[in-house]
Amino acid sequence: MDYAEARTRMVDGQIRPNRVTEPRLLEALRLTPREAFVPAAAASRAYTDEEVPLPGGRALMQPMILAKLLQLAAIRPDERVLVVCAGTGYGAALVARLGARVVALEPDAGLRAIATAALAAEAAGSLRLEAGDPTEGFAAAAPYDVILVEGEIPAVPEALSAQLAEGGRLVAVLAQGRGQGRGQGVAMLGRRLGGALTLTAAFDAAVAPLPAFQPAPGFVF
Repeated sequence: MDYAEARTRMVDGQIRPNRVTEPRLLEALRLTPREAFVPAAAASRAYTDEEVPLPGGRALMQPMILAKLLQLAAIRPDERVLVVCAGTGYGAALVARLGARVVALEPDAGLRAIATAALAAEAAGSLRLEAGDPTEGFAAAAPYDVILVEGEIPAVPEALSAQLAEGGRLVAVLAQGRGQGRGQGVAMLGRRLGGALTLTAAFDAAVAPLPAFQPAPGFVF
């Protein structure tokens, strides 16, 4: 497969038609080898218009949804960005190409191993990969101008909100009503103003739930 051609087709056929127009972001998508951020056996699926399953019940987000989240975040050069549940590091690599200073937080050792190899080959600028509980964020490098959560969560933990700088933005997909199986989430833009986080719905987005954020099952009597 000609991966460079596949990236161009992804941008022109999936990303731009969905009203992603930010030039720096489109260039980052054209240059970042998505195939390096999936297990080798899944490389042929890297540029399909769908998420790519990863170990541990995780998934690499559908390209169009990730691009829309990044455009929503409006990341500027030299901003401090926390990527929560960075998985194999693809989203973090895109953020680094936008010129931000990135902390990529990933609790799963297997996914971190893929990310370490892929990001080393990328020679991504100011990017550090860290382990830890994603629901607690990474306070050592806070405050952040932007927090990106790569997956669906039921709510924004206070620990993450508290690590945003005043005026900072948070982008995440929040779960809506769900019966059996996956529901339809909503991408949210949050802003921290006056010490409080205000969330505004931006677009519908069906993405894989993040296991670390799911409530523990309770007893049933």
